[in-house]
Amino acid sequence: MKTNRRTLLKLTGSSIAVPTIIPASALGKDGRPAPSERITIGSIGLGAMGMGDLNNHMREPITQVLAVCDVHKAHNRAKRGNHKPTLGTEPAKARVEGHYAKYNGSGKYKGCDTYSDFRELCARKDIDAVIVATPDHWHALATLEALRNGKDVYCEKPVTHLFAEGQAVYKEVAKQKAIFQTGSQQRSDQRFRHCAELVLNGHLGKIKKVEVGLPSGRTRPPEFGNEELTPDGLDYDFWCGPSPRIPYRFDRHHQNWRWHMNFGGGQLMDWIGHHNDCAHWSMNLDSTGPIRVEASGFECTEDTRLWNAPVNYTVRSEYAGGFEIIISNRNQMGVKFIGEDGWVHVTRGNHQTSKPEWRTLKFETGPKKAYKSTSHARNFLECIRSRKPTICPAETAHRSITPGHIGYVSHELGRALEWDPIKEKVVGDPEADQLLKKTDYRKEWKLS
Repeated sequence: MKTNRRTLLKLTGSSIAVPTIIPASALGKDGRPAPSERITIGSIGLGAMGMGDLNNHMREPITQVLAVCDVHKAHNRAKRGNHKPTLGTEPAKARVEGHYAKYNGSGKYKGCDTYSDFRELCARKDIDAVIVATPDHWHALATLEALRNGKDVYCEKPVTHLFAEGQAVYKEVAKQKAIFQTGSQQRSDQRFRHCAELVLNGHLGKIKKVEVGLPSGRTRPPEFGNEELTPDGLDYDFWCGPSPRIPYRFDRHHQNWRWHMNFGGGQLMDWIGHHNDCAHWSMNLDSTGPIRVEASGFECTEDTRLWNAPVNYTVRSEYAGGFEIIISNRNQMGVKFIGEDGWVHVTRGNHQTSKPEWRTLKFETGPKKAYKSTSHARNFLECIRSRKPTICPAETAHRSITPGHIGYVSHELGRALEWDPIKEKVVGDPEADQLLKKTDYRKEWKLS
C-alpha cells in the first residue's frame, strides 16, 4: 500500500516525518507538489489580519487552501461610501480561487468552500491545518475545536483572550501532539534575532532592566449615538460568541473590537505578544514567568460606553534572576535591554546599540544562537512536515502574555501580586487567583 503524506502525519512518534524537500517525482505539471503532497488548509477569520495570513500561507507552493470561514460574508473597514468589500468569506473565496486559477490551464478554478460556523470547517477530514485569525475572544474556542479534530494550528497573537484559555490551549496542543504556531512574527525578523543573540551571549553583561514599549490605547472614541443596525451578511450574535452580547456598533466592530474588554485587551494585550514575547525570547524565559507583578497608571477615556480598554498603562514584572521587565505605553516603542555593560534597543525596522560594532547584523554574536526562521508561515509549514516545534509554540505564547493577564487583575484589585511561574498560581491571594482564571462564557459556549 502506498503511504502518502497524510498517512505519515497521523502516525505517532516524532521519529516519523516527511522530508521538507519534495522529490521531483512528486511535483505536478505546474511545478508545485502533487495534490497528495500538499498541506491542506482551512482559514477561520477573514478580516485584515486573516486575509494577510491567508495570503502568506497560500503563496507557499506546498499548500492548498480548501475552505474559508467567517460570520461576515463581505465587508470593508470604511463606514460610509461605495467601497468594494475586500474582507469576509466572499472576497476570500474569490482571492483563493483566483490565486489557484493561474496554475490551471483553463484559467479557472473552483475549489474553495465557505462556512459561517468554524466547527463545520474543523470537522472536515481532508484539512490538515487551520489558521485562526478571529478577534481575540474567539482564539481559544476555534483553536481547541481544530486541535480536537486532529488539526495543526496557526493562531494569531495574543494566543488567547483569557488566562485560563491559554492554559487549556497549550495543554491540548501537548495532548494532541499537534504543531502550533503563534502569529508573533517578530521572532522571524533578523533584527530581533540579532538583538536576542547579543543578550543571550552576554555582550550587555548582567541585565538589570528590560523596557517594553507598546502603543497607547485609543483616546477619542466617536460620538456615542443610538444603537445601529447590524449590517447585512453579518451574524452578530455568533460574532459575539462566548462574550456578552452588547448592542452592535460599527466603531467597536472589526478592527475596533480591540478597545472593548469583552472582545480584546486594548493595546496592552494586542502588542504584548510581540514585544514582551521578544523580551522573554532573549532572556530564556519561554517556559517560565515573573515572580511579582504590579500594575500602575491605568487610565481610560472619560466616556467608556463605547471603548473601555486602557489608554495608558504600566505593568512592572519582577523575575527570579534579579531583573525587571517594565511594560508600558510610556516606554519607547520596542524592546530595550539595559545591562551592566551596555544596552540594545530594537523595534520594527530599526535597532540601536550602545556600542557601534554591535549594530551591524554581520557582527558575530557568539556561540548561543536563537531559533532561526526567516518566514513565520513557512516555519509553521516546515514544522508540520518535520513535527518539530515551531519558533513560537503555544506555551511560549501563553507565557509571553501572562504578565498582561496578571497586570489587569493587579489593576482591578489595586495591589501587587506574587506569582508562582511553575504552578501558574497567584501566591497567597485566592481572590486574585480566582479572578485571573475566571471564564464567564455565554450560552452554549464552554472551554472544556
